[in-house]
Amino acid sequence: MNRKKVFISFDFDEDKALKDLLIGQAMNPICPFEVTDSSLKEPAPEDGWEEKARHKIRNADQVIVLLGAATYKAPGVLKEVKLAREQGKKIAQLIGHKGCRYKRVPGAGVLYKWTWDNIKKIIC
Repeated sequence: MNRKKVFISFDFDEDKALKDLLIGQAMNPICPFEVTDSSLKEPAPEDGWEEKARHKIRNADQVIVLLGAATYKAPGVLKEVKLAREQGKKIAQLIGHKGCRYKRVPGAGVLYKWTWDNIKKIIC
């Protein structure tokens, strides 16, 4: 199976556990994707952050945004979504926590519950 390369965008300070869970699922041989990279720390602290993110997103087949309670206002996520849109990448959002009060990230594509069937829909 030719697995898709996915860039994971998430709230670095709040939702690292979600990213780790998705990477864990990607290790399953039946998973239709591999994680090529994931969010960098917020854009301000690191020189060249935007160019690094742009390059990593360019090399991915698509972007998945992991939604936690504050993802919709995380500056790094908002910038990564903007970069992905500029590059014409497919973007989808996965609800990260059951019962979480979340808001959609503007411009980040269709919203899905985190299930295997939905992951297959997103990636295929």
